[in-house]
Amino acid sequence: MSTPQHFDILVVGGGMTGAAAALGLCRQGWQVGLVETASLEDAVRPLDSAATVDDFEPRVSALSLASQALLQTLGVWEAVTAERHCPYADMAVWDADGTGRIHFEAAAMGVPSLGTIVENRSLVRALMNAVSGASLELFAGVSVSGWTGDAGCHGIQLEDGRRLQADLVVAADGPQSRVRQWAGLPTREWDYDQQGIVCTVETAQPHQATAWQRFSPTGPLAFLPLANEAGSDHFCSIVWSQDTAEARRLMALDDAAFTVELEAAIERQLGAVKAVSRRFAFPLRQRHAKDYVKPGLALIGDAAHTIHPLAGQGVNLGYGDVRVLLEEMARLRESGLPAGEPSALARYQRRRKGENLAMMAAMEGFKQLFARDELPLRWIRNAGMRWLDGRDGIKNRLAAQAMGIEAV
Repeated sequence: MSTPQHFDILVVGGGMTGAAAALGLCRQGWQVGLVETASLEDAVRPLDSAATVDDFEPRVSALSLASQALLQTLGVWEAVTAERHCPYADMAVWDADGTGRIHFEAAAMGVPSLGTIVENRSLVRALMNAVSGASLELFAGVSVSGWTGDAGCHGIQLEDGRRLQADLVVAADGPQSRVRQWAGLPTREWDYDQQGIVCTVETAQPHQATAWQRFSPTGPLAFLPLANEAGSDHFCSIVWSQDTAEARRLMALDDAAFTVELEAAIERQLGAVKAVSRRFAFPLRQRHAKDYVKPGLALIGDAAHTIHPLAGQGVNLGYGDVRVLLEEMARLRESGLPAGEPSALARYQRRRKGENLAMMAAMEGFKQLFARDELPLRWIRNAGMRWLDGRDGIKNRLAAQAMGIEAV
């Protein structure tokens, strides 16, 4: 059997969080290996120009200002914004069963935008282009087939038989993380009995650089603004979370019938829906690892937690993990301690677990609040939304917290 190749840190998973973590860690001077199932050629393949709804990637992320700052620190934000992206300056949220409405404005908070909508593949492309030129070893186009994590030996085996070891393995291999499962880190999870429908639409009226979100008892609908190379502001990515039975009914409709339902669900805020792309649906499940770390292992991103998409916080929580892990690893580097130092892993878990749990609890409470249809609760809900919308100081502080910035 061949001698294992040793690294300071191995990152498993080259998606949006894993690639960012690997890039940041290697720039601190650690010897880093990154393992990614997709080939580098696929990861950095240029996006086609977007002239129709079918040309956009179906999955997008709403990057907060804090996430943008991390990507700027890593030196990839310029590459992200060199391709199509859409900053949004306003957000409108309202209740389908009443008159409650909240409007968030970047101008009122003294920031240029509330966030930026980016197609996921565009973000991965920018990160992997940077990774390919960085001082780390990339194992692309190969899967992980096994894990070793006992007697101080932490590592993985690749499907081609190669063995890799490290002082620290960072699992960024998604919600079904095999590394997490092999390492025996249990999760708490539950099924929402909902599905998220995603697609791209073209609307008659411009989206006004605004994210639109309407809540109904069966789930929220978000219209997230997109921009193509020609600067059109008539494209949106939709995320429609619905109870499973309702989602299946919607997915079974033809495009014309689906468009009618979609226009009604968003109350024609952007006029007629002129075109709709192919639709995709995925089950919604909340998942949280009971522990993010064990000797020689740290979980980040979806490997540690998944959250309901109603507030678009999933990728931002993952980038919060990356930021804190980089801070703790930088402290170790300065002190000359190895990357798997238990005290640093404990600090990482302590700093991230509470914040992630708080956001997950808030989103669960928000979801349950809008799922209830009793008249007294509807009245309280709508009165509360109207009250909050008139309290700019409180409203802006809540928005700033979600964006990861200091309130003005």
